[in-house]
Amino acid sequence: MRWSYRCPSCGRVYAIEPGRYLCDECGRKNAPGIPLEGVLECVFEADRDEKILELPLPVEAEFFPPLPVGDTPLWAPARLRESLGAPNLFLKDDTCEPSGSFKDRASYLVAAFARKHGISEIALASTGNAASSMACVGAAAGLSITVYLPKAAPAAKRIQVLQYGARLVEVNGTYDQAFDESLDYSVRTGVLSRNTAYNPLTIEGKKTVSYEIARALGTAKGQAWAAPGHVFVPTGDGVILAGVIKGFEELLALGRIERLPVFWAAQAEGSSAIVRALETGSFEPLPSSTLADSISVDVPRNGSFVLSKLRKYSGRGVSVSDEAILEAQRRLSAGSGLFAEPSSACAFACYLKSRAAIGPEESVVVMLTGSGLKDIKGAARAVGARF
Repeated sequence: MRWSYRCPSCGRVYAIEPGRYLCDECGRKNAPGIPLEGVLECVFEADRDEKILELPLPVEAEFFPPLPVGDTPLWAPARLRESLGAPNLFLKDDTCEPSGSFKDRASYLVAAFARKHGISEIALASTGNAASSMACVGAAAGLSITVYLPKAAPAAKRIQVLQYGARLVEVNGTYDQAFDESLDYSVRTGVLSRNTAYNPLTIEGKKTVSYEIARALGTAKGQAWAAPGHVFVPTGDGVILAGVIKGFEELLALGRIERLPVFWAAQAEGSSAIVRALETGSFEPLPSSTLADSISVDVPRNGSFVLSKLRKYSGRGVSVSDEAILEAQRRLSAGSGLFAEPSSACAFACYLKSRAAIGPEESVVVMLTGSGLKDIKGAARAVGARF
């Protein structure tokens, strides 16, 4: 199997190697205040008689650190199904990843790439989850991790970073400022950047969830693979959504599923750049303001890439208020026993808001990407408690 990076905008192909992040040509369009251009995709080619792995990835298995990432449960929440009249509602539970976050999927692949190429340090910016995730995986892999994190990030996520032994650089500003500072650091020092979207492997690592969903639904139906009717994805930068779409694209191309699901970009009203762009056709940089910190970004770095995917496949976007997110978080916890952070509750809230457009018998997967224990302050608001 032969792997490479490909620019979906101009078709240029590049080797997957250290120092390669964006397309040389399309990346020239980048400027402050707009989503990244020139974001690359990992693509593979196989000989006619070559057997495609069940989950093809661009780094060999022996380089992955000894950490149980992935293979998370696909829940069938009986009480929620009954109360909502939704017999085919599923919850994809990535709150049980090692760091408590879906971001471990991307960190796992980036760490494997670093180990393969003898790289000892990785740097990144984060609103919190990617930072604690990379610190966690880095600890298992024996890598030095430097994270740039806004001072406003929840305390639990900052503590995780320090517990895992990473170097924490607190930024007196937004995630977007942290992104720029971390990128400057990686350029000056030559360390590997894990910045979301900027490093194509962050998208590639996240596609793994689609393979797991399709496998689990297939098993439930007594077959090898099956696609859900709809997938609701918490969306900030757009990288998780891009990874989900890419995974299902591959499954369709490999003949393992017969159709793609409907992809839903779930956003908070106070940070809804991708939903707005899906409606208007262009990105308008506005300051973000939402308690769902994990999906709070002013400029979605992967916005252009994922917007093109949503348009290609008639994907949809929906946004909800912070109040709706808190109510959904409480309803999800009390109705299923699954305690998810506000960004994940946003996906469930968006599903609740959109139910009228979905047939009652259609299968729906709501992706829950972070543990509620990562943001106790926000969760306290949902139940009227003070801590």
